Amino acid sequence: MTHDRTERIQQLNTSNETPQFGAIIIGDEILSGRREDAHLKRLIETLKTRGLQLSRAEYVGDEEDRITEVLRRSMASNDIVFCFGGIGATPDDRTRQAAAAAVGLPIERHAGAVAEIEAQFGEGAYPKRVLMADFPQGAALIPNPVNRVPGFSLGTHYFMPGFPQMAWPMTDWILDTHYAHLFHQSDYVEEAILVLDGAESQLIDLMNRLTSKYPETRLFSLPKLGPQKSIELGVKGPAAAVTTAMQELREGVSAAGFQWLEQNRLGLPS
Repeated sequence: MTHDRTERIQQLNTSNETPQFGAIIIGDEILSGRREDAHLKRLIETLKTRGLQLSRAEYVGDEEDRITEVLRRSMASNDIVFCFGGIGATPDDRTRQAAAAAVGLPIERHAGAVAEIEAQFGEGAYPKRVLMADFPQGAALIPNPVNRVPGFSLGTHYFMPGFPQMAWPMTDWILDTHYAHLFHQSDYVEEAILVLDGAESQLIDLMNRLTSKYPETRLFSLPKLGPQKSIELGVKGPAAAVTTAMQELREGVSAAGFQWLEQNRLGLPS
């Protein structure tokens, strides 16, 4: 699996392929509302500052079979996926076991992880803390700058603790160590107007026309309710195409009889 991971990263380094980034957030406490997820918003911002974009996200509880199913499906893709939660040693932490099952590999004690845990806790590493060194066979380590209990990776799937103060610097390390070559690769922007008193039904033909004419872009329509109804209507994609599409969008909205206000143009990850 370590070889597969290295090979996959090398493929990303040398190909013109644009990888997709994903997130899997694991824990019953998130789904029950006992804890509020902080990872999704932070990951989106972490990627954005590097000119990257999150393509998908999924939440799953601490049920081993379901985690295995989610991971097996995710690992069938070539996506780079950050997995948060469930890698501790308590009975409700099932992510390590599920990851091993997803790739059909046994769990084994990782010597490098043992060394990190022993260095941090000394004799206190035994008998329980050292259980957090049990990873799927062939896993690579992700250093943990907070308490030295590492995460692990299988291919381009990266497994980290649910604690934000640990997971977030680990995420930064993964991106900066393995994927710096992907940062800020293209000029990708988002531009929008605010259509006042607009009705989506009256603009659908315009939206369909622009979607067909500029397939390299993605059009979005976000209605807003309030004292004055409005629609945030815009396009994101390569800068040149967005500029042209937005000009037609403004003209089309005006021709339909609606007033509109300009929104700020945003530089986005590709």
